[in-house]
Amino acid sequence: MNILVCDDDREIVEAVDIYLTQEGFNVLKAYDGVEALEIIKKEDVKLLIIDVMMPKLDGIHAVLELRKESSIPVIMLSAKTEDTDKILGLNVGADDYLPKPFNPLELVARVKSQLRRYTRLGTIAEDDTDVYSVGGLSINDSDKTVTVDGENVKLTPIEYNILLLLVRNAGKVFSIDQIYESIWNEEAIGADNTVAVHIRHIREKIEINPKDPKYLKVVWGVGYKVEKQ
Repeated sequence: MNILVCDDDREIVEAVDIYLTQEGFNVLKAYDGVEALEIIKKEDVKLLIIDVMMPKLDGIHAVLELRKESSIPVIMLSAKTEDTDKILGLNVGADDYLPKPFNPLELVARVKSQLRRYTRLGTIAEDDTDVYSVGGLSINDSDKTVTVDGENVKLTPIEYNILLLLVRNAGKVFSIDQIYESIWNEEAIGADNTVAVHIRHIREKIEINPKDPKYLKVVWGVGYKVEKQ
């Protein structure tokens, strides 16, 4: 399975290569955003690990370009630790964010976690077709498609899993911590911004007017729910 690691710091690329190779992954290497996008066009890349600050094309703009064509998982790295940098990375379509310096074993764990979600998203069930509908919003969990009023909506794996959780439980309010722990399968510590960014992305894709949502509602001081229609 191909994992692309992109960082202008070659020592970091080599270190990540060692750990991922030990886990059985095939590591492809790039040292700027332009090179990363070229490799993705040519190779069957299953996950991208990319640094924010790089020459030629930085990680933010590289992910923006990637998301026009692909929904593969993206883990963003950055030496900056401010919340604004994390939010920016998630805003452009990254699925996870890891500040430098990081523990390589934690990175490996996050890679495996993202790949599990992505693999589940791409797996087609053989038997029953599981369709969940709320008004004009419909999720077919067998072929992992989402439609709104008959139009296909393209979601990232994280976005899909959040929406599926809420649609399956239409009318039930989930706190931010409940959403985070259900989707990320880890303790929710400082999860507010992470969940809020993904919720906003989902709204932008499924709502006619994201500022006045028909489906995905906020319950102030409590959490989020998909409104029963």
